[in-house]
Amino acid sequence: MATESMSRHPDIVELRAKYEKYELAAMEPAAQAVTGLLFLTGLYIAISGWVVGFHGYQSLTANNLIVGIALAVLALGFASMYGRIHGIGWVAPAIGVWMIITPWVVRGDVAHPATIWSNVVAGAVTLLLGLSSMALVMRRSR
Repeated sequence: MATESMSRHPDIVELRAKYEKYELAAMEPAAQAVTGLLFLTGLYIAISGWVVGFHGYQSLTANNLIVGIALAVLALGFASMYGRIHGIGWVAPAIGVWMIITPWVVRGDVAHPATIWSNVVAGAVTLLLGLSSMALVMRRSR
């Protein structure tokens, strides 16, 4: 009896309505595509040191591995429980900006054509996908 009355409490009903719009936004095909591409971009960033061939630069390789894993985990969070983590949606574009500037700010002389192209392109893709993800939710919440 207490459970039934609690489920109809005005605060609970309001919270459900609030988070339902984010869950509906995450269920749209466009949002699922953005989330999937964000996950794949994170995986690419994580393995880019070995794929592109700049694994000799330990600082950049470690950075890309950590940042790529973080982005992939963030994308998995968006896919599985976006209603709960929509508040940190700004992290994906921030990761994109970080990836763009990384070859010039990471310790060591790592700014070579392969590292620059790989990080700038992956960063730009991450930035665009992160902004798209935020725009989809903002559009849905109106």
